[in-house]
Amino acid sequence: MDGICAPADWKVGVDIGGTFMDFCALDTTSGRIASLKVLTTPDDPGAELLTGLDLLTEREGLDPACVTRFVHGTTVGINTILQRKGAKLALVTNEGFEDVIELARLAMPDMYSLFCHRAEPLVPRDRIFGVPARLRADGSEPLAPTPEAVREAVVQARGVGVEGIVVSFLHSWRNGAQETAVKAMIEAEAPDLFVFTSSEVWPVIREYERSSTTILNGYVHPRVAGYLEALENRLAGRGVPTKALLTKSNGGLMSAFEGRRDCVSMLLSGTASGVIGAAWLARQAGASQVLTLDIGGTSADFALIVDGEVQYGADERIGDFPLYIPSVSVSSIAIGGGSIASVDGHGVLRVGPESAGSTPGPACYGRGGTEPTVTDAMAVCGWLGQAEMAYGQLQIDRDLARAAVASLAEPMGRSVEETAEAILNIAVSEMFVEVEKLGSRAGVDLRDFTLMPFGGGGPMMGAFLARELGMSRVLAPRRPGVVSALGGLVADMRGDFLQTVFAGLDDSAVPQLRAAFDALRREGQAWLVAQGHDGAAQIRLSADMRYAGQSYEIETPLEPDWLSDPARMAAAFHGTHRQIYDFEDQNGAIEIVNLRLSAIGLTPKPDMAQESAVEAAPAVPARQVRVHLNGTRDIPLFERANLVPGAAFHGPAVVCQEDTTLAVPDGAAAHVDRHLNIHLEFAE
Repeated sequence: MDGICAPADWKVGVDIGGTFMDFCALDTTSGRIASLKVLTTPDDPGAELLTGLDLLTEREGLDPACVTRFVHGTTVGINTILQRKGAKLALVTNEGFEDVIELARLAMPDMYSLFCHRAEPLVPRDRIFGVPARLRADGSEPLAPTPEAVREAVVQARGVGVEGIVVSFLHSWRNGAQETAVKAMIEAEAPDLFVFTSSEVWPVIREYERSSTTILNGYVHPRVAGYLEALENRLAGRGVPTKALLTKSNGGLMSAFEGRRDCVSMLLSGTASGVIGAAWLARQAGASQVLTLDIGGTSADFALIVDGEVQYGADERIGDFPLYIPSVSVSSIAIGGGSIASVDGHGVLRVGPESAGSTPGPACYGRGGTEPTVTDAMAVCGWLGQAEMAYGQLQIDRDLARAAVASLAEPMGRSVEETAEAILNIAVSEMFVEVEKLGSRAGVDLRDFTLMPFGGGGPMMGAFLARELGMSRVLAPRRPGVVSALGGLVADMRGDFLQTVFAGLDDSAVPQLRAAFDALRREGQAWLVAQGHDGAAQIRLSADMRYAGQSYEIETPLEPDWLSDPARMAAAFHGTHRQIYDFEDQNGAIEIVNLRLSAIGLTPKPDMAQESAVEAAPAVPARQVRVHLNGTRDIPLFERANLVPGAAFHGPAVVCQEDTTLAVPDGAAAHVDRHLNIHLEFAE
């Protein structure tokens, strides 16, 4: 088209999971959304991107030269950590503090297990080198590192064959100059090694948290940087003119160029993007209290949307390791469509945590898998295999699924169908336990929430989980299978910045707080400019606060003008503490540990098509299908493409569509709204 993109400009969101790469493409001129799923290529990550772009061009008329925004969410970082295939790193720290990673917080993963042990650190003790250097807590420097000491540490690091070095010194949250000087010395001595400092990655107080986060950043850096370079080359090779943006753990966006260094910010990009997309869809549908359920091939992820707002945290976990940067708060459990069912030595049926992944995948995919999985159980019970799946990428072989489940059924003395139903019940019960813990931690009654299932497996199991939780409402969006890809299209640019102040909350702290805020605001504004954002923007301010004597703090939202009014800040903290713990101490002294600022560059949102009026009418099923649900029965199957606004039906039923399958259990009344969402309601 010679660079002339009339009449269509396209925005493309892409999210890569364990089994599929999902595409959501928006024609900004017509408002039409095209979606697609392509099987992943674990041996050549990113190759499926070209396949997807070619299919969108062929099927939907997308012109790569007319793509004005390309947003990508990837699991390459988190998979690097989970598979422990990252860079071989060394840690340079203060002499006498070489054990900081081994000591950690002395907390065991499972305090009730006699056989529990902590995971091996990503940087073992023999690759941690101390140099004589010291900062005081006020940032002054009684002992500066010498080039000779740093050179000796580099020689030792080279001797064990490291690819990069992480520098983390005590009190660098107060003054990063010492770390910066050591970094310069290392780069002069070993220009072939990459170097990260804790003060540049995330300058938070507490040396273990700061060191651990910086190590995660360095550990994934080579694979992430290589992946992103290949991504941009592939896009350029297909004639896509725009630079790639990445979804971040905080639900925002950043440039792929920045992502090559700020790798730790994108470790949870896929899960965060899904929650952002779900929150946007929930607001469109008028739902403000939502529990999201994202089931992929290896895990189920849960998040809360409260009063229409995504919830954030700063202590998420990446496999065995804590991550201390702002992230969309997501709880996960190793139950997904590919989770393998087995019988233990006591004859007890179990599901997960092992997964068949995308290769070979569930047996019913016909790609070489033989072990029974949750997806195979769904196929045996008849919920899957009734229609084409994954935009023609998959054909479900129910005979292979039966053969896999039969390997468990025979020794258990049950029928294949009974065993498959038991697998599904166990998977739901495992998720039930995790969601109950999430609700308890948040202090909410989940019966007041609407469950929104998405991902490839969420709609298959979501309604069954909602019924077990006593939730009366389920909201299934129009394209559940590509919500994470859609999340990239509706996300804003977002950069998070932190400054540790560590001050008592009184009038004497006001100048320090105002100065910290001004510095953070300048940093945030400069970040937005560096990202190329020139539109509307906003800032969000919060502080990590605690009562004097408490060991840990809670994040409290603030308004900038409150920084000059300690009483307003104290009232905000008391209220937040009461909301979480049902307790406040109006006379207690308060400390501010960190001041946080989010710089948000607002992006245009899609204008979703909707019907102005909805006329209720019974939905007409395409046909009857046989399923096993407390016995074998025939139930109606509806095709999602034929369900118009106002259409209504009752469960049990199956709704098939190109990106997933919605299973509707007994007792559910369903109707379609003007956005083509399906609402399920259970009688209370």
